[in-house]
Amino acid sequence: MVTGEESGVTRRRFDVADAAAVLLDADTVLTGWSRDAERLYGYAAADVLGRGAADLLMPEDAARLPHLIERCGRDGGWAGPLSVRHRDGHPVATMVRVVPALESDGPPRWMVLASDMTGAAGWAMSRTVLERIATQSPIGLAIVDTDLRYVWSNTAMQQFGGGPAHERLGKRLADIQPGLDAERLEGVMRQVLHTGVPIVEYEHVGRVRSAPHREAAHAMSFTRLEDDHGNPIGVYYTVVDVTERYRARQRLTLLDQAGERIGRTLNVMRTAQELADVAVPGLADFVTVDLLDSVLQGGELVPGPLSETDVVALRRAGHQSVNEDVPEAVVDIGHVVRYRAGAPPIRCLTSGRSWHEERLDPLAREWDSDIPGGRAAAFLDLGLHSVMIVPIRARGTTLGVTTFFRRQRQDPFEADDLSLAEEFVARAALCLDNARRYTRERDAALVLQRNLLPHRFPEQDAMEVAACYRPADELTGLGGDWFDVIPLSGARVALVVGEVAGSGIEAAAAMGRLRAAVQTLADLDLRPDEVLAHLDDVVVRDAHEDDTTTDLRVGGVQAVGASCLYAVYDPVAGRCAISAAGQGAPAIVAPDGTVDFLELPPGPALGVGGPPFESVELPLAEDSVLVLHTNGLLVAEGLDPVEEAAAGRERLRRVLGRREPTLDDRCQAVVDALVPARPPDDVALLMARARRLDQRHMVSWNLPRDPAIVADVRKRTARRLAEWGLDELTFTTELVVSELVTNAIRHASGPIRLRLILTGATLICEVWDASASAPHLRHPKATDEGGRGLFLISQFTQRWGTRHTQDGKIIWTEQSLTGPAV
Repeated sequence: MVTGEESGVTRRRFDVADAAAVLLDADTVLTGWSRDAERLYGYAAADVLGRGAADLLMPEDAARLPHLIERCGRDGGWAGPLSVRHRDGHPVATMVRVVPALESDGPPRWMVLASDMTGAAGWAMSRTVLERIATQSPIGLAIVDTDLRYVWSNTAMQQFGGGPAHERLGKRLADIQPGLDAERLEGVMRQVLHTGVPIVEYEHVGRVRSAPHREAAHAMSFTRLEDDHGNPIGVYYTVVDVTERYRARQRLTLLDQAGERIGRTLNVMRTAQELADVAVPGLADFVTVDLLDSVLQGGELVPGPLSETDVVALRRAGHQSVNEDVPEAVVDIGHVVRYRAGAPPIRCLTSGRSWHEERLDPLAREWDSDIPGGRAAAFLDLGLHSVMIVPIRARGTTLGVTTFFRRQRQDPFEADDLSLAEEFVARAALCLDNARRYTRERDAALVLQRNLLPHRFPEQDAMEVAACYRPADELTGLGGDWFDVIPLSGARVALVVGEVAGSGIEAAAAMGRLRAAVQTLADLDLRPDEVLAHLDDVVVRDAHEDDTTTDLRVGGVQAVGASCLYAVYDPVAGRCAISAAGQGAPAIVAPDGTVDFLELPPGPALGVGGPPFESVELPLAEDSVLVLHTNGLLVAEGLDPVEEAAAGRERLRRVLGRREPTLDDRCQAVVDALVPARPPDDVALLMARARRLDQRHMVSWNLPRDPAIVADVRKRTARRLAEWGLDELTFTTELVVSELVTNAIRHASGPIRLRLILTGATLICEVWDASASAPHLRHPKATDEGGRGLFLISQFTQRWGTRHTQDGKIIWTEQSLTGPAV
C-alpha cells in the first residue's frame, strides 16, 4: 500500500505493509532506521542512529516511554498512538506496534512498526477489541437486515427482554417482544432504510418481556448501514432505558395539569371531580374522592386530627375511571359512603397520614364503600390490585380522603407515586377549602339577599307584577339594587326601584336600610315626592352619623348618591303618580304594544342636595305595562353617557315590543336580551301590568252634615253588602260606617263622602272630609262616656288609618273577606 503522500488519500487504518520499521535495543537506543521512517519523520539514518528514542518523541510521550518498555517486557509487546517530532519541528501523529525482535541470546531488542495517522478517524482496532467494545457496552446495540430480522445484538440487549443474542437471530421484533408496539417501531426502521436519515432519541413506552408488570420507557436511535457502494444493508440501533426520566417528566406533567385544571371554580363538588379527573389515567385507573358531609354543607370545621366519632358521614364528591361509566364505583356521586370502623380510609382520616398497599388481598373484606352487600372477593370482582389513600387536609383541617386504585396497569404503586399523589392532593385540598369557605360565605350572603329583597310579592289587585334581578358580583350574588311592591290603602299599590352604588355586603346592607325606610314611609300614605324627600333626609342623617364614626362604614355613607324611583298606582281612578331621585325614566308599554318613555322632572340623587323632588301624575290605561329599572339595564360599554342612554332606550324599546306568553317571561326576556351574564353593573327590573277595579264593586255617596243621615247610611251599606254576597260582614261594616260618618259630622268640616270598595280579598271603607286634623286612637276607661269609636274600629277591622289629601283627609278601614265573620 502506498503512503498518504503518494496516493493523495489520507490513511484511515493501520496496515503493516505501510508501516515504517525502526529497531531499538534494550535501552531504547535507535539501532535501525528504514527508508520509510526517513520519509515519515524527515530524519536520515545517520541523524538518528545511536540516539535514544525519547529524543524523537514529544515531551508528553517521552515521559511515558519507560513505562511502555516495561509493558512490552511484561506483555511481549504493545500497540498504541505516539506523537513523534518531525525534523522540521511539527508533531506527527503515529500509530505504533512494538514487537520483540527475537534472537537466540543476548538482551531483548524491539521492532517498532509506525504508521502515519494524521487526519485518520481513530485507531483501527482489531476485531477482538471491537467485539469487546460492542458486547461490553451497557447500551443495547442491535443490527437488523433489510427485512428487519436480527443479524446481531450485544449482551446489553438482554436487559430489555427477548432472550440472549443467539435466540434473536433471524427473528422480527414482534416475535421477541410481543408487549411492544412492534409495528410502529418497524415503521421507524423502514423510514430510516428508505431515507438514510438517522432518527435519534426516539422515545417508546411499553412493557418488555423482562419486566411485563412494569411500564418502561426507552430512548432509541436508528442509523442505516450501507455497503461499499452506498446500498442499504440494514439498520443499526441503540436502546437506553429512560424510564426514570420518563416518569419524572410524567409527574411534572400531572402537577402542571393539577395546577391548571383543579380549582377552576369555587364549587366543592366540581373541584372534587376535577381532582379525580386529573389523576386518571396519568396516575391511577380508578379514583374516588370522599368528603366529610360538613365540607359539602360549607360548615366550619374543627382544626386538628379527627376521631372516629368525628367521621359521622362521608359523601362521594367525585370519581373517575379509565373505563366508561365508571363501572368500579358502586356508590353514586352525592351519596353517603360508609366504611367499616378501622378500615384504611378511616385510619387515614383520623391519623392524617397517607397509606398505600402494593398488592391488595383480592379476597379482603375490610372495606365497605364500594363493596355492595359486603361481598367476599370484592377486590377480585372489581379487578383492583394496588391502592393509595391520601387524606385531604388544608390549613390544619381534614376535609376528606382520596383513594387511588390500579386495575389495568399491572405495575403496583410505588413510593414515588405516593409522593406525587400527596403533592397534587395537597394542591386540590387548598382549592376545596377555598370552595368550602366560599360556599359558606355565599350561603350567608344569599340568606342576607333573600331577606333584603322580596322573595314573593304581596297580594294586591291593582297590578300584575314581575321582577328580575341580576347582580354584577357573581361570587356573592349581592348588590345594591332593589325593587319592591307595597300595598297601600284604597286598593292602591306602590312600586319602588332603587340603586345603591357599589356591590357586595356593604352595598346590600345600605340597600336594606333604604328599602326598610321606603316601606315605613309608604305606610304614611305620602305623595311620591314627599316619600323621596323624607328618604333623602334619612340618607343625609345617616351619612352625618357615619362621618362621626368612620370605623363603622355601613349604611349612610354607602347610600349617598343612591337613586330611587317611587310610583303609586290607583286602580279605581286609573292614574299613576311617579317621582324620581337620580333614576332613569320609566317606560310604558301601551296595550297595543307601543313603547314610550316618561320624561320626569329631574330629581337629585339621595343625600347630595339639589332642587326639591317633584311628582308627575298621569293616566294609565288598563293592561298597560309600567317598566321600572335601574341604570344597569341600559349600560352600553364604549359610549358616552348621552349616547349610552339613547342607545339603551332603543334596545329596550325593541325588546319590549316583543310578545311573550306571560309577564314573567317578558321580564326575563328583557334581561336576557340586554344584560350579559356578567354585567358591569347590578340590574333590577320591575314590570307591572295595570288593572282597573270593576265599577260594580265600588259605590260612593256624598253625605250631608246631618246626624240623621247615619241611619240611612247603615241601611245603604247593608243593601250593598247583600248585593255583593257579604251578609256576614253586615254587622261589622254597619258599625264601622256609623262610627266613621258620625266622627266626620261631629269633628270635621266641609262635605263628607263615603266609599265602599270590594277587592278580591278585602272590603275597604273610606270616609272623606275637609278637615286636616287626624283622629287618634284612645283607650277609654270604664267610666269614660266617649272615645270608643276608633278603638272599636281597630278591634273589628284588619287595618285602619288616615290618608291626607290636598283638600282634607280620608279615614279608611280594611276587612278581610277570608277571616272569621263577626
